[in-house]
Amino acid sequence: MVETISRRLAISIKSVVPEHPASVARLQYALSFILNALFIITGALLISFFTGRTSGVVAALISFAILRQVSGGIHLKSGTMCVIVSVGVATALSFTPNFPGKMLVIINLLNLLIVLMFSPTDIEKQSRIPKRYYPLLKLLSALIVCSNLLIESSIIALTLLVQCLTLILAKVVSTHAKKSSI
Repeated sequence: MVETISRRLAISIKSVVPEHPASVARLQYALSFILNALFIITGALLISFFTGRTSGVVAALISFAILRQVSGGIHLKSGTMCVIVSVGVATALSFTPNFPGKMLVIINLLNLLIVLMFSPTDIEKQSRIPKRYYPLLKLLSALIVCSNLLIESSIIALTLLVQCLTLILAKVVSTHAKKSSI
């Protein structure tokens, strides 16, 4: 769905402005990111209006996106699957109960441990940040996770844990791919 719509839009744009230096493939690639984010936000918010969990969905979407930008993580094979999974996960996370203080601290510390071990992972697939800045990305990831020690949100803690798990999955997939290519 995302791929088809972005391709049609790219072809349409190129037909209107054929002299533009960007190829249809480049336009499609850029549009797929925009559409992906738009569909995730719209879909999750629409569902949240029916569930009454809008603030939880917003907290999940924002915290996931912020950590994702600096830490990386595994990517699904299609934009459509990304939309479906992201909307489902954001909706599910919005139903997170309030955890007791100690449990919340444990989840936050687990998140911190994971980002210190695995961040950034597969970031080169989503950004052009030079590798010399990767230690800064790790520090930013840790600060984002630690901010929830002050915010004390169960939804944010679990959302960050989900994002942290994508770091581990990305590392496992990357390691497996390297071993199988040898």
